[in-house]
Amino acid sequence: MTFRLLKKCLYVYRQNYMTDTPTTPPYPQGISFEGPLTRFCLYSANAQKVELGLFLPESEIPQQTIALIRTGDFWHIELPDITKGTHYAYRCYGEWNPEKRNLFIQTNWLLDPYAKHLNTYAKWNVKPLINVRGIIQEAPAFNWEDTKSPSLPKEDLVIYEMHVRGLTAHQSSEATSKGTYAAMIEKIPYLKKLGVNVVELLPIYEFDECHCKNTNPETLEPLVNYWGYNSISYFAPKKSYSASGDPITEFKTLVKELHKNKIEVILDVVYNHTGEGSSDYAISWRGIDNQTYYMAGDYTGCGNTLNANHPQVQTMILDSLRYWVQEMHIDGFRFDLASTFTRESNGHPMEKPPILEAMANDPILKSVKLIAEAWDAGGLYQVGLFPTLGPWSDWNGKYRDIVRKFLKGTDSNGDKFAAVLMGSDFLYHSTSPLSSVNFIVAHDGFTLRDLVTYQGKHNLANGEENKDGNDQNDNWNCGEEGTTTNPDILALRERQMRNHWLALLLAQGIPMLLMGDEYGHTRFGNNNPYPQDNELNWFLWDNLNKYPEIFDFVAKLIAFRKEHPELRRTKFLKPEEITWHGSKPNKPNFSSRLIAFSTNTPSKLYCAFNADHQGIDIELPSPNFYLIVNTFDNWGNHHFSNQGPRLPIKLKLEAHTALLAIELNK
Repeated sequence: MTFRLLKKCLYVYRQNYMTDTPTTPPYPQGISFEGPLTRFCLYSANAQKVELGLFLPESEIPQQTIALIRTGDFWHIELPDITKGTHYAYRCYGEWNPEKRNLFIQTNWLLDPYAKHLNTYAKWNVKPLINVRGIIQEAPAFNWEDTKSPSLPKEDLVIYEMHVRGLTAHQSSEATSKGTYAAMIEKIPYLKKLGVNVVELLPIYEFDECHCKNTNPETLEPLVNYWGYNSISYFAPKKSYSASGDPITEFKTLVKELHKNKIEVILDVVYNHTGEGSSDYAISWRGIDNQTYYMAGDYTGCGNTLNANHPQVQTMILDSLRYWVQEMHIDGFRFDLASTFTRESNGHPMEKPPILEAMANDPILKSVKLIAEAWDAGGLYQVGLFPTLGPWSDWNGKYRDIVRKFLKGTDSNGDKFAAVLMGSDFLYHSTSPLSSVNFIVAHDGFTLRDLVTYQGKHNLANGEENKDGNDQNDNWNCGEEGTTTNPDILALRERQMRNHWLALLLAQGIPMLLMGDEYGHTRFGNNNPYPQDNELNWFLWDNLNKYPEIFDFVAKLIAFRKEHPELRRTKFLKPEEITWHGSKPNKPNFSSRLIAFSTNTPSKLYCAFNADHQGIDIELPSPNFYLIVNTFDNWGNHHFSNQGPRLPIKLKLEAHTALLAIELNK
């Protein structure tokens, strides 16, 4: 045997059979660069062999196939002088073991979970993604112009939940490149005029909008996964939201411009499951290491539940979050179905989940906003838990349900309504009212207008025979289903919308608005429009122009909240700082559908909600109160900036009406 042949045999042996076990990965996971070298590193504890494929951009067949070296559970190699723009993917080999749920295949090339540049489509809704690969390229240089995060205190936040594409997709947006990050920049002046200072973006991690089985039952046209809760990469922004074809630079530009205007960016992120189907191995981590990445059970309703407390999956999630904070300057995250984070690999809830402890102690992540959707599809409901485990706030589903039930007037739950107005101390106890993100509606469910217009859901257009979406919504159509010409019903609906707005923006905690509610957007009763890429979901700028009085009411109410620190408390109100007015001294009025209180703070406010079907006589605590809002008036008759009339000490609060007043010594 010649020396050259012996050397080659040794190289092959080292490539395929060395299994030393270091305590740390040999390289950062994903790809990295050092001079002329490109380094590749992939985790797979159960693979027997891993190959790297290098592809020309338009080729389905690899130009080179290279076996990787194994060190512990990491497969890696460094290669010199690889042409930037080359595509890459991995192929893992193994055996099926039903006990360990290992699945490795030898035919498909798999996407690197750490890939930051993908060969996905630059245009929206082209065709299903297949053969998704990473692209070998370094991050483009970007000038942040010394722009920093606004770093707003939690008590000052007013969150606007929105969809990047939906904000400007409609022709009435008059945006230059509709449905893109660039188009959203054009609408920053609007966001400032409304008064919101945080945008919470529905998923912008790369996803496959064509991954949807549904068709429209009338047109038979295929529907799309519009919302985007099916991430296929945790490091790449969605390319089809980019007008330029460079999603990283364009998204950074959006963040920079928002920060210049003192608006923070929170991302709605989906670390509870991955977006592929069980057989889509071209983008599946099942082919890389099924046993490591996934739980056996389905706790998301989508399958592919991530095993978040496995050390490797935990590392991947933390690396992803840090990347978005450090490289993209993101201010926080809202975690979809966050209760999956509290589960062991067998699905059992954990008292101290490692992933949550790691986030709480991470020097980068503990400085950003962390918001939990504190439930999952497996039945865990943990609102109130997450703030005890770190710097978290919750989507307060209890607030939503209690406010809806009280204001429609069917339940005499005044004590609960009073409690959520004060920050839900029964949930958050010794933490803070800022643990509560208060919302009445969100992307998932009815819009605010539909909440007061429809008794039942109307989801036939989703192609699931109206079986999808929640059946219980605590909604009330005010006497007639859907559109009507009855002036009394129309007036009641508008009044109920104003009541909900007042309850949202007066409550202690962090308020969250849904995009479009500020002009009364309707989805015509569809409470689960995830596959609707059309006017059901899009912001209709022409409707904003038709109903400016709703916008004006909301914007002025937001401004009023910002002007009064007693509405933005960091701690719960003390008993001596609030007086309840009702049939029992200093207690919420349990026996009726009236809740009335006044604050004993520097700005003395009086507020009353009558959820009854008839008027109620009330008495103000002094003769020096001036009207701010009476929701019985129409949108255009509200009073702000302390310009309202002086109120009589005794007056009648009409049915389904709320009142806000301020004490002034004129």
